[in-house]
Amino acid sequence: MTLPVRVLGILASIDPDRARAIVKLADEAGRSAAARKPVEIVEVAPRRGLIVVSESAALRKIEGLRLVEIAPSRFLITVKAGLSVESIEVQLHDLIEENAAGPEETALLKELLFQIRHQRRSKAVSKEELLIISV
Repeated sequence: MTLPVRVLGILASIDPDRARAIVKLADEAGRSAAARKPVEIVEVAPRRGLIVVSESAALRKIEGLRLVEIAPSRFLITVKAGLSVESIEVQLHDLIEENAAGPEETALLKELLFQIRHQRRSKAVSKEELLIISV
């Protein structure tokens, strides 16, 4: 495995043995991931939040919806112009009904559906644009 010098320095600060350092980091990342909820609303401004989800192959099947990784295994949901909140709800319901995902992913889909439906019914959901830069 070829790693940048800065990463080798980080690994050395964790454990002189690179393999052990990698295992320690992987274990910590696994514990952190397990402690996170699959769907969270993260406040980004007063009375404004963004939905952050875990990795989901099923969500990637929704036309016009994209997952943008913002941290390891944490994704923002972005939607193309014209995709309505109601359409997202219907597609989430269809994915759950098709029962094509495993139990963890189905739990994520159900929680996301609950959150979106609840926010829509409370008239607390809005779509705003996010600037995405191609690199």
